Amino acid sequence: MTMHKRIRPFNTRETYPEQKLDNDLCQGVVARGTMVFLRGQISQDLDSRESLHPDDAGLQTQKAMENIKLLLEEAGTTLDSICRIVVYLTDIRYREAVYQEMGTWLKGVFPCSTGLVVTALARPEWVVEIEVTAVIPD
Repeated sequence: MTMHKRIRPFNTRETYPEQKLDNDLCQGVVARGTMVFLRGQISQDLDSRESLHPDDAGLQTQKAMENIKLLLEEAGTTLDSICRIVVYLTDIRYREAVYQEMGTWLKGVFPCSTGLVVTALARPEWVVEIEVTAVIPD
């Protein structure tokens, strides 16, 4: 018996066909009905898996935050419930555009935040990825 709700399960063979992978993953997990763990969100249409806004950090952040909002709603909560956010950038020069856009979505939320600069993300056109942990309020 599973205690977790899986949000939008998928297999990597459809998401990354060029990489010849076969992993069962999901966009988010609601653990024991209260904690929400979201997969790192990028500028990708959640239904078609199409990558959007290649190499535009601000627009990629906007789409990632749209995905986060949608997935949190599907989990039964809102952006206000975010406790922790981790931001991955492929270039430190994207930080200002990313954090300005992200800040418009998180005004008044005050999550713990970690920012990292990494060599690359799963696809070369992605320049920002945002991971979230949230709660479902009582």
